[in-house]
Amino acid sequence: MRCIIGSMSIDQQYIENFLDDFQKKHAGEPEFVQAVEELVSSLGDVLEERPDLRDARILERITEPERIIQFKVTWVDDNGVPQVNRGYRVQFSSVLGPYKGGLRFHPTVNLSVLQFLGFEQIFKNSLTGLMLGGAKGGADFDPKNKSDGEVMRFCQAFMIELSNHIGPDTDIPAGDIGVGAREIGYMFGMYKKLVNEFHGSLTGKGLDWGGSNLRPEATGYGLLYFVEAMLEHAGQDIKGKTVVISGSGNVAQYAAIKATEMGAKVLTLSDSAGYIYDADGFSLEELKYVQEIKNVRRGRIKEYLQKDPDAEYYEGQKPWSVKADIYLPCATQNEIDKADAETIAANHPLVVAEGANMPTTPEGLEVFKQAEVLFAPAKASNAGGVAVSGLEMAQNSMRTSWSLEEVDERLKSIMRDIHAQCVKAGKTDDTVDYMKGANTAGFLKVAEAMLSQGVI
Repeated sequence: MRCIIGSMSIDQQYIENFLDDFQKKHAGEPEFVQAVEELVSSLGDVLEERPDLRDARILERITEPERIIQFKVTWVDDNGVPQVNRGYRVQFSSVLGPYKGGLRFHPTVNLSVLQFLGFEQIFKNSLTGLMLGGAKGGADFDPKNKSDGEVMRFCQAFMIELSNHIGPDTDIPAGDIGVGAREIGYMFGMYKKLVNEFHGSLTGKGLDWGGSNLRPEATGYGLLYFVEAMLEHAGQDIKGKTVVISGSGNVAQYAAIKATEMGAKVLTLSDSAGYIYDADGFSLEELKYVQEIKNVRRGRIKEYLQKDPDAEYYEGQKPWSVKADIYLPCATQNEIDKADAETIAANHPLVVAEGANMPTTPEGLEVFKQAEVLFAPAKASNAGGVAVSGLEMAQNSMRTSWSLEEVDERLKSIMRDIHAQCVKAGKTDDTVDYMKGANTAGFLKVAEAMLSQGVI
């Protein structure tokens, strides 16, 4: 029997008390608080049915990182001037396996951002079904407008300290914003020199030296495999649908490529300065040109007009006013606020699926919920990258390499399995609450493991 105190049940009172205490404890860490609130808001039914999880204080334990490492990174720029940055690694949970999560190099990196990312990573990794814990790290270093020599010296200095805390059975970092193939290569080279071993201590490595097929494409491809499963479950086909994508980095690029290969029409790409709108949809050739702009020239999306002068560029704007069937935020956290969500909802989309980590604010989420928008949270729809990182780890352990086709099939299978978990845990009478499904399924697997392993 459910016990009611006044007008509030025990589980509701427990959640409110927990969140109140958590907010006070982390008052200066808004991103971390937001991530925890997003998860906990879905767990009322679980905590009602499982009082043992309350008694074991699972929420209190899982929201405290197992270890936070902060260190100084000193390096010398091309002018011979010493520079100082802060480096971090948040090793959040190892209950399901060794710590796993990306490294982000960006001026906005701080402990609040990294704790939010590491916390999300726990449940994202849980949903993949792979033996991976949750972590995140990085530095407040900006690779933009730096020479290759400066990036190399920074990465080497960063790894000198980080190497003390990682390893193939302990913690396996990967890339994230600001950390691509170049940065992973420099860090792996220094790590190998320091430990005098060649093993899978980082993922996202080059294909010729321990990397996996499809790793650069994995997050974007996985996002589209998840969207495809959502549409199929709703009786729809992705072919012929229109797609609005924000961002023009790795996730956005490969999401656009895969959507186009599936027969959808991608209308927009963006960066922090504005967005490009192509009413005819980007062709695969044009998307390759976008990759040249962003990956080779490290330029701005506005340069796309040199390829297609008939396209339209909107300075300083987001692409959410463009009407489409599918919306994929693939840029960064909190890029969709309440007003943006209202704009999207007014366009009556079939699906909104997060390609970036937590790109929707709490107010935006509430708009989508009230409008009954079919919405996929990042911990489910963004899991393709870490899924293939896990497959890279498996290949490294076996000293082998799988074909592109084999990795692609495994990725598609993992994303469809995540979708099935979300449907099972989030299904209501006539629809699926993917937020509740992802949070519940991811949390319960971690919670059960914590109960099994005792209070440590």
